[in-house]
Amino acid sequence: MKIKQVLDQPRTYVLILLTGDEVVDCLTKFAAEQRPESASFTAIGAFEGCTLGYFDWQYKKYLENPVVDQVEVLSLVGNLTWDGDKPKAHAHVVIGLRDGSACGGHLLKGLVRPTLEVTVVEAPAHLQRRYDPESHLALIQIEK
Repeated sequence: MKIKQVLDQPRTYVLILLTGDEVVDCLTKFAAEQRPESASFTAIGAFEGCTLGYFDWQYKKYLENPVVDQVEVLSLVGNLTWDGDKPKAHAHVVIGLRDGSACGGHLLKGLVRPTLEVTVVEAPAHLQRRYDPESHLALIQIEK
């Protein structure tokens, strides 16, 4: 992964992920090193394969949908927040398949090939995730 800060206010970065990089790991590592209070990101590129998640409300867990094929990343959007003292990357993705169809979901894992171009923009407020007993997820909490 290559990182370049391109703007000071708000802090804005371009991350270039390379073949073999795993997206969620790279975003989490970036957040741990740069320590944004919170941030949003967008990306385009391609994966050699990925695992999409679908949150099953009844069972309160993600169902895994592996995609074992080269795909285009048509849209990747998400945020970086904090869960206690650990950074948390949350991303949703739409991928284009070989036949031109598209599918998407929560990005659980994505292996880059050949590249993924990510723009990260820091938000001015600290956003914290806390466990929500109804959903069983760590959700962003906004303090009043």
